[in-house]
Amino acid sequence: MRKIGFWEAYSIGVGGMIGGGIFAVLGLTILLAKGAAPVAFIFAGIIALLTSYSYAKLSVRYPSEGGTVEYLVRAFGNNIFTAYLNTLLLASYVIMLSLYSYAFGSYASALFLGHEIELAKKLFIVLVIIFFTVINAFGAYISGKAEDVMVFMKVGILLFFSALGFLTGDFSKLSPEHWENILKIMTGGLIIFLAYEGFELIANTAQDIEDPERTLPKAFYAAVTTVIFVYVLVSAVAVANLTYEEVQKYQDYALAVAAKPFLGQAGFVLIGIAALLSTASAINATLYGSARVSYLVAKFGALPKNITKHVWKHATEGLFILAILTIIFATTFNLENISIAGSLGFLIIFAGVNLANVKLAYYTDSNRLISLIAFLLCVISIVVLIGYNLKTNPDALGSSIVVLVLTLLFEITYRFFTKVRLQEYIDWRLKESENLIKSYEKILPEISRKIKEKYNNPEVYLIGKLVEKGKEKAGHINLVVITDKKIKNKTEEENKIKTLLNLAKHHPVHIKFLSRGEKEKLPETAKKIQ
Repeated sequence: MRKIGFWEAYSIGVGGMIGGGIFAVLGLTILLAKGAAPVAFIFAGIIALLTSYSYAKLSVRYPSEGGTVEYLVRAFGNNIFTAYLNTLLLASYVIMLSLYSYAFGSYASALFLGHEIELAKKLFIVLVIIFFTVINAFGAYISGKAEDVMVFMKVGILLFFSALGFLTGDFSKLSPEHWENILKIMTGGLIIFLAYEGFELIANTAQDIEDPERTLPKAFYAAVTTVIFVYVLVSAVAVANLTYEEVQKYQDYALAVAAKPFLGQAGFVLIGIAALLSTASAINATLYGSARVSYLVAKFGALPKNITKHVWKHATEGLFILAILTIIFATTFNLENISIAGSLGFLIIFAGVNLANVKLAYYTDSNRLISLIAFLLCVISIVVLIGYNLKTNPDALGSSIVVLVLTLLFEITYRFFTKVRLQEYIDWRLKESENLIKSYEKILPEISRKIKEKYNNPEVYLIGKLVEKGKEKAGHINLVVITDKKIKNKTEEENKIKTLLNLAKHHPVHIKFLSRGEKEKLPETAKKIQ
């Protein structure tokens, strides 16, 4: 099976972030920060970028489909604290689904009916959730290549919108005299923080990544940086092309209205279609992917062996629960309530992940200071978001309190009435991988012997963190085989060797091939296996 390369991992991250958030919550940020809306996006983006450092380090050391929950268990153990954070993560994904479906309903109503009608919006919300619930119940999923196309379509439309918007916008609106105070700018960034949620999905693919120690960090940082750039550009053009009265009136679909000055009704339709495509694909991906993992962990305490990435055999129960909760949330709370609840939920989760990397810094070979700064920024942001809304709009915190309290009560009750507990390892594959790395000295001679039987006079070297940092800091066993044989399909050849060695696809053994003439590419720390 072909491994995921940089571009696939990158598109997963970008697609996860540009999935509807920017279309739905841009208006809220402009109303709060005014001309400083791009600054608000930069502020939220910095928190996301620093947090992606923790995710990159943790995913390289602990490659697991369990992703976020796995890292929390590795750091804090399988206790009620980590179980609660998993339940909160599941609730936050429901909120994300609510945001996506709310945005879909708003844009669909405006696009098909000419303006937003509350009843029509709620009808579109219910229909889109039911549609993708039925599709997922039949086991349908978006392939990696199709998602690549969707991602570049979404980004392409937003960049096209931005480029044309520079021709008609009044960019004096972005000058500091049109900025709100620092507290409002920070809140403007925090209320849309959930628009940056999605980069952590890269972590769930860590076991399938080609050259994970290099590819994962590059994919994380490139994806978040790209999205910061796109958001800043789009928000600047939107501010320059809209009056605040228009933002107030059309805040649920402000981006489509912002395209009218330079593209007319065609621009409104183009952005509307982009929003529908983005939110629809995000609903499908979230229902099938990230929410599925959190639900399974909540129900079983780990990811069961008989449930693969591509076939959710127990879909019906969890899928319907997620769908019903999403419909209730999206049709009951308004956009601002949903945004605050979602942003608050993910800020708490990301604070936990950053703190986890601070604790595991020795094993992940991390700079503790970076993750500590990210943790403190998350905590400060939580305080600012709650404090500002408590002072100015306490009703907007209602949904957040409901989510935080109900998830805690649910977790306590669920643990009391059932025997389900989080397992020592969320992903059984990671447990096998860890055991393999711990005993790598015993298996290397056998691996070397089998390789020497297959090729004519090869040289086998151990490279990477295992030889440079020791097995406590290594999440992978990286080997280089130097041979006279010309290898045409290196991935296929690697799979053949792993089959020969009875190594499963998820085992952390990665084999590269070099010709004799490429031997100088070996790192100085490479260790020859006899």
